[in-house]
Parts: sequence; C-alpha cells; structure tokens
Amino acid sequence: MDTVRFSVLDLLNLDLREHNALNLRCIGGRKGLGRQISVPDLNRPGLALSGFFDAFAFQRIQVFGRGEYAYLEKLEREGSLGVAKRVFEFEMPCCIFTHSLAPQAEFLASAEAANCPILQTDLSSSEFVGRILRVLSDIFAPKTSIHGVLVEVFGIGILLSGDSGVGKSETALELIERGHRLVADDVVEIRCVNGNYLMGQGANKIVGHHMEIRGLGIINVTHLFGVGAIRDKKQIQLVCNLEEWDADKVYDRIGTDEKTVDILGVMVPQLDIPVKPGRNIPIIIETAAMNERLKKMGYHSAKEFNRNILRWLESENARAVYFGQDDIL
Repeated sequence: MDTVRFSVLDLLNLDLREHNALNLRCIGGRKGLGRQISVPDLNRPGLALSGFFDAFAFQRIQVFGRGEYAYLEKLEREGSLGVAKRVFEFEMPCCIFTHSLAPQAEFLASAEAANCPILQTDLSSSEFVGRILRVLSDIFAPKTSIHGVLVEVFGIGILLSGDSGVGKSETALELIERGHRLVADDVVEIRCVNGNYLMGQGANKIVGHHMEIRGLGIINVTHLFGVGAIRDKKQIQLVCNLEEWDADKVYDRIGTDEKTVDILGVMVPQLDIPVKPGRNIPIIIETAAMNERLKKMGYHSAKEFNRNILRWLESENARAVYFGQDDIL
C-alpha cells in the first residue's frame, strides 16, 4: 500500500465546511509548511514544556490548549521560557493553538528559527481535537479502487460489481430513475475508516457523477435528475455482483447461505445476481436493500422461513406418531 504523503500545507488547504471545518491559519514558521504529517494522531505537550522529553511523541501534531498556554505564560513571568523552547529541538510537524490563543513573542521567534509551523484556530480544544482526528482518520485510512458502481438504495450503500458490459451502469440508471441516488460510476474509491467501516466515493470529483451508457455516451446525472439524485460518499453495506446467467451454476434459492467478500479486511455481504433477458435487476436490488435493512433490524427472512418449515415438519411427524396410521384411516 502506498505511503500517504500529507503536509502541513495540505492540512491548511483542505476544503472543509460546516461541522468539519478546522478554521486553521498560519501565524508563524511558514518556511516549514512543507513538513510531512506522518502520524494520524495528536499530542498535548504538557510534560515536554516542563523539560521531560522521555517518550515525547514529537512525530504527532502538537496541540496547545488553555492549559499549555497558561503554563507558557507562567514560564515567561518567571523568565524560564527557555525550558519550553527546547521542544523545537525535535522536528515536530506543527504546533496548533486553540481558542484563538497566540504564543509569546519569544516562543514564536524560536519556532521561526526552527522552521516549525505555528497554526491557530478559534475552536475549543475538545471540538478541534474531535474534528481533526476525523479528518486524519479519513486521510490516512487504507484505500483501494474497485471497478463498479456505487448507489444508495433505501439508505443502503450498494456496490454493483461484475464484468464490463454486464449492465451495471444501466441498472444504476434505472435505480436513479426510481428515486435512488448515485455515488460513483466506473471507478469507486474505497477507504477503510477505523478498521471496520468502508466509505466509498468517486475516484475523481470532476467526473464522479457522470455515467457512461453504451449507445448513449456520457451523461451528467446531476443535470438530468437534479442534485437529489446524487451524493458524494456513502458507506458500503452490500455488494451485488452481476454476472451472466450460467445454467450449470447452482444459485442460492433460499438465502440461508450468507456469502461475504473481503474488502480492505472488512467482510461485506455479497449477493450473486444472474442477469438474463426478462429479469428485472433493479427491482431485485431494491428488494435486496430492503431485506438487508431487515437483517440489520434483527429479522432474517430466510432463517425465519427455515424455522417455520422445521416447526411444521415436527408437528406433522408428531401427529402421525400420536394417532397412528390406522387411526387416520
């Protein structure tokens, strides 16, 4: 897997809005904005500011809240700020001050000399930490690209896979016509967030909500069906593999055998759906989405059917044993 290259400048240039916005600005050490962020975690450098550097996690982003800032002010009043300035002997990615706090001039000068970026945000420490950890988790998450179509059907993220020309895009187009939403067509970029959460989106934002329909060409789903027919990303909860009908293959007709596929270490339910003339694939996928929602609510239709059959057989056998063949006649 490729190593993620992400710098402090990249962090500043992120286009984040509303509840994801970090509200960062650089107030010092601009020459170091090219420093790489290699660890998707944070550190509160309280012990390091006091001169204790054992196990100092300098590879992480350093967050200075009101507590760290108050300690720096205390050191400045006592004339011992030099102890805290020793943190710049380590090549930290950057230092971020929350609550719109600005470091002391002497501290800032040391950062400039060490080319260590000093950033500032108006968010509180707790709010900022929560937001940036979500951002870093997404950026450093393992990722892969899969050929297919990702759609949202009744709230379930469904990845349509299969050989080229089997009808994935046409199926997705019919689902969009039925009121469902397109996430990505042709190439789906998948990230594994927190080790158990697959998030899919288009590999290219510019062409993400366009579709290629053979015989028709490229269409813009947003312009044809409106913004309600698309979404930027969606959790992948079900994989529907479309394949040409094979008369020699035994397909699951009851649904008790739950098949899964491994994507980035996460096991995702998979359905093999045979395609042939006369089969309404979009309505089968709609039904699969509703059935998946039922499973998440704790109701498994196939297993319930199997239990009812077993109860019926047991009751029939019990009656036959009790009455006996002569009594029945």
